[in-house]
Amino acid sequence: MRIKFFCPLWGSESLDIKSFFAKVKDSGYDGVEMSLPMEPGRKEEVLGLIKQFDLQLIAQHWETLTADYEAHEKEYRQRLENLATSNPLFINTQTGKDFFTYEQNADLIQMADEVSREYGVKIIHETHRGKFSFAAHITFQFLENIPGLRLGLDLSHWCNVAESWLDDQSEAISLALLRADHIHARVGFPEGPQIPDPRAPEWKEALDKHLGWWNQVIHQRRKDGWAEFTITPEFGPYPYMTILPFNKQPITNQWDVNLFMMEYLKSALK
Repeated sequence: MRIKFFCPLWGSESLDIKSFFAKVKDSGYDGVEMSLPMEPGRKEEVLGLIKQFDLQLIAQHWETLTADYEAHEKEYRQRLENLATSNPLFINTQTGKDFFTYEQNADLIQMADEVSREYGVKIIHETHRGKFSFAAHITFQFLENIPGLRLGLDLSHWCNVAESWLDDQSEAISLALLRADHIHARVGFPEGPQIPDPRAPEWKEALDKHLGWWNQVIHQRRKDGWAEFTITPEFGPYPYMTILPFNKQPITNQWDVNLFMMEYLKSALK
């Protein structure tokens, strides 16, 4: 099984978009994970550049933030449809709100399934704080009740929410690993969604913990006969990344950390 690596736009928004794609290509990534403009002309320009640099696209949805459910539902469909018409590998969506009812979030998942079938584009749901999937025990309920629910797995959030390594939630973790179709390779810990630097020896326990989960996903997908699997190294900028007091300088370089994660995982994933 070939593992493909994707670069997040997150953290590189200050770059001219063409320069960003050139940098991604030169760095050895297979593609990008990003959202797309709602304005048709700008969207086509971005898609043209992705094609020009021979990159693949994982379409990412995160922008639907309104707390009013009816408005949220309407915008959610519009944004998913905008991404679905771009012919991505798949859409990875941050879905719903942690304070919406179970029924409201389940309806949004159903809506995503409808868009998926209508446009012939796979849609998976990212485990993320603030969304329906903010915690292991809550997501477990959705996974049990919705057999077709597939995940973009980012367990850094769940470690942070539970303030633990999730050892006492093994049933929820096992099911999530079985349903994971994509990985966001960021390393969290019980007190935060992102360790300062995965290259630092003091964070080896955290890195090893996440690597163990990721390897379980890879083993399962190989067993399932998958030809390819996708990973986005997704260490983020401030406020995920710590900054030095008073001068606002990041303690390390986000781009370099994500490159390290890509190269590390090429050899560490078995």
